[in-house]
Amino acid sequence: MSTAPFIEPLAHSRTDAPSGLRIGGDWTLAHYAQLEPQVLALQGHLDNHSSIDLTELGALDTAGAALLVGLLGSQRLAQLATQAPNLATERRALLQTVGQAMAAASDMPPHRPLATWREVLGHIGQALEEFYQQCVDLLGFIGLTLATMLKILLRPGRWRMTSLVAHLEQSGLNAVPIVALLTFLVGAVVAFLGATVLADFGASIYTVDLVAFSFLREFGVLLTAILMAGRTASAFTAQIGSMKANEEIDAIRTLGLDPLELLVLPRVFALLIALPILTFIAMLSGILGGAVVCALSLDISPTMYLAMLQENIALKHFLVGLAKAPVFAFLIAVIGCLEGFKVTGSAQSVGERTTSSVVQSIFVVILLDALAALFLMEMGW
Repeated sequence: MSTAPFIEPLAHSRTDAPSGLRIGGDWTLAHYAQLEPQVLALQGHLDNHSSIDLTELGALDTAGAALLVGLLGSQRLAQLATQAPNLATERRALLQTVGQAMAAASDMPPHRPLATWREVLGHIGQALEEFYQQCVDLLGFIGLTLATMLKILLRPGRWRMTSLVAHLEQSGLNAVPIVALLTFLVGAVVAFLGATVLADFGASIYTVDLVAFSFLREFGVLLTAILMAGRTASAFTAQIGSMKANEEIDAIRTLGLDPLELLVLPRVFALLIALPILTFIAMLSGILGGAVVCALSLDISPTMYLAMLQENIALKHFLVGLAKAPVFAFLIAVIGCLEGFKVTGSAQSVGERTTSSVVQSIFVVILLDALAALFLMEMGW
């Protein structure tokens, strides 16, 4: 049963300030609101020669000990804690620990706000450090994925065909409508803009070459990869992240199974198969969109359109665009799975990692596409 805390004066000086106190009862968090006004009223009225009686002190926690430190001071309280004969050992230790902690905190120099330029440089350095760590993590995960892939590649009995087909349907077949529609519209827009601009030079006929070159080399694979980064990489992260939050991945390891082999490789293989096929569909849809605009705006018949494609567009442009698809597919799948494994266990973490996977995938795809375009242009391919 709790005892109400009290602070009673033993004697009074001429200034009506207490020269001694008898402290008892339970000094706990439950009585904090009752004790705090009394402690504030008595602070500064006790000298070093005032007698303090702690023999009737009952229950004590850190909140009550902090009030006693504020009332008596850390040094005075430490002396009383060691001299009080009837004070329990655990209360004496608690008073000494809280007193030392508050004394150390009061001795710390005040925090000085940093200059703005130092804060800016600090944020830049932190961002660069996080970017470097992400690159290291990605390279390490790519190595683990390739090692596991090579380990099971010649062992068909360990292939997860059911999981592969399921992810192939989700990543590839279900994405055909959105990829075809988007690239068809972009192809129509490119053809319309090309016809509008080239008409000023009397070269509207070259709109066919513009659409074909842009979709075979760049737009077909780039638009498809960006769509897969937003659609599939986020799905991979959310799926694996939810399993990580529910401790299902720990259960997989407990059963003696490899999460990379069970969760990552089917997704990687599915995207390696799906993205080149989707890229081919995107190329056809973009060229078809350009053909529709050419037929309606430039009076270029489909037969003439196909004849110009066959005559002016070399096969190497198609191969250049299609060769990028497996590279983009592998990186998108690996980034999506890696961010899923980084989930810490909360719904907020799942959302943050999903956003991070989409951003990283799109960034990597655009960066590699730009580097490949520069390299191929210099090589004359």
